[in-house]
Amino acid sequence: MSEAKTTEKTPDPKDAPKHAPRPEKTVNTPHQTVIDGRTLTYVATAGTLNLRDPKDADTASIFYVAYTLADVDDPSTRAVTFCFNGGPGSSSVWLQFGALGPRRVDLEDGATAVAPPYRLVDNAEGILDRTDLVFIDPVGTGFSRPQGEKEHAQFQTIDEDADSIVAFVERYLSRHHRWNAPRFLAGESYGTTRAAAIAWKLHQRGVALNGLVLVSLALDFQTFVFEPENDLAHILYLPAYAAVARYHGMAGADAPDLDAWIDEARAFAYDVYAPALLRGRALPAERRAAVAEGLARFTGLDAGEIARRDLRIEYLWFCKSLLGPGRQTIGRLDARYVGPDDDFGHRMARDPSFDAPYGAYAAAANDHLRRALKWEGDDAYVVFSMEVNEGWQWTQKDNLGYPDTATQLAKCLLAAPHLKVIVANGLYDLATPFSAAEYTVDHLDVPAELRTNVQLTYYPAGHMMYFHPPSRAQLRADLTAFYDGAVKKGG
Repeated sequence: MSEAKTTEKTPDPKDAPKHAPRPEKTVNTPHQTVIDGRTLTYVATAGTLNLRDPKDADTASIFYVAYTLADVDDPSTRAVTFCFNGGPGSSSVWLQFGALGPRRVDLEDGATAVAPPYRLVDNAEGILDRTDLVFIDPVGTGFSRPQGEKEHAQFQTIDEDADSIVAFVERYLSRHHRWNAPRFLAGESYGTTRAAAIAWKLHQRGVALNGLVLVSLALDFQTFVFEPENDLAHILYLPAYAAVARYHGMAGADAPDLDAWIDEARAFAYDVYAPALLRGRALPAERRAAVAEGLARFTGLDAGEIARRDLRIEYLWFCKSLLGPGRQTIGRLDARYVGPDDDFGHRMARDPSFDAPYGAYAAAANDHLRRALKWEGDDAYVVFSMEVNEGWQWTQKDNLGYPDTATQLAKCLLAAPHLKVIVANGLYDLATPFSAAEYTVDHLDVPAELRTNVQLTYYPAGHMMYFHPPSRAQLRADLTAFYDGAVKKGG
C-alpha cells in the first residue's frame, strides 16, 4: 500500500504585504513633575495605535506618547490635547520636550550646538495641570510607519495626512474613554496647517473641539512663500525684518521701543511698500528710489542692492546679508541665533537656529523614550525626515492656488461658535513671520463677533519661542488662561 503524498504550495513573495505587521503595543510608567510649585503624579503611555481601512486591514501604525494626570476622579471629563509638530516630516519632540510636556530639554537659549550628554528637567512651564497631553508622530516620523499595502507617499498629502490623524484621534478617544472630555488640538508650524484641516474633518464627523493652540501659524502659504509673482510674502515679511534688524543693532535705534518700531514698519509695508510693488515696472524712478531708502531704513540693508533686486527682499538673502559680507548668517527659525555659513554667497546655506537644538532634542527624546518610558525596539526614532519633507504633495482638492487651510478654520468657527483659538507668534521668526499670521487672521471669512474667538500672542523669540525662558513662562501664562476660558465656556 503506497503512502498518500501531500504537497504544499510555496508562498509567493509577491503575495506578502509590503510591510510586516506591527501589533499594537503600550507601555505605562508612573512619574512626577513640578508645575507652578505643585508636585503632579502622572502616567506616561508610550504606544501605537493601528489605523484600518474599510476592509479592516491595517494601513498605518501611529506612535504616540500620552501624559495623563493620576488620581483624577473622572478622567472622562478632564481636558485632553492632541499635539503634533510640522515640517512636514517632523516628529512631536519639539512641543513635547520644549513647550507643553512635563519634561523639557535643558539647553541654553541662543547657544550654538553643544556636545552630549544632554539632560531633561521638570518643565515648570508645562501645561499638564490644565490638560492631559497626547503627542502624535505622523506617518514617516518617530516610530510611525505605513502598514500592509500602504506606502509612505500615500500619507504625504495635506488631506491624507489629516485623515490619518483624524482616525487616530477617534481611536484614542474610544480606547481611553475620553469621548466626553474637553478636546483640543495643538500644532506648530505645518502642524497648524494640519490642525485646521483636522479640526474641520473632526467637526464633520461629529467630534467637537473646545480649542486650537496654533504655534507659529502656517495656514495660508501665500503669506510666507517666496515665489515669482507673489509680492504678498515680501510685504508681510517687512515688519519681522524690522524687528530682527533692531535686535541686531542694524536699524531702529531711534525708535522709542520695539512695539513702536514694528508699528512703523507695518504702516510702511501696507501704505507705501504694497502700493509700490503693485505698480511694478510702472513705478516712477524717484518713487522707486524713495521706497528702496525706506526699506533700507527698516532692514539695515543697502538701498542700492535693494533697488537692484527690484525692491524685493527674499528671506534667505536677508539672513545672509544683515550682518554684512562674510560667512556669518542669522537663523531662519530664530533670527536671534548667529552662526558661520559654508560659503560667501548671498543666500544662507544653513540655519544655526535649527542646528543648535537638533542634536540635543534627538538624543534626549531617544533616551527618554527608551530608558524612562521603557519603550523597547531597534527601530530608529525619526526626529525629522527630509525624505517626507521633500516628497510632500502640496495639492489640495478644490484649491488651485497656494496651500491654504484658513478656510477650514473659518468653517470651524462658523459651525462651532464656542471654539477658541490662540495663535502664538515669535517676533524673530523668519519661517512663519508674525505679520503673516496677522494677515491670515484678519482675512478669516467670519463675522466680527467670531473674530474675537481668535487671540494672537507675541513673544521676543523665534519660531520655537519656548527656547527663550521668559517667552516660555509667558506662553504658559497665556495658555493656562486660554484653557481655563475654553473649558469653562465650551465644556
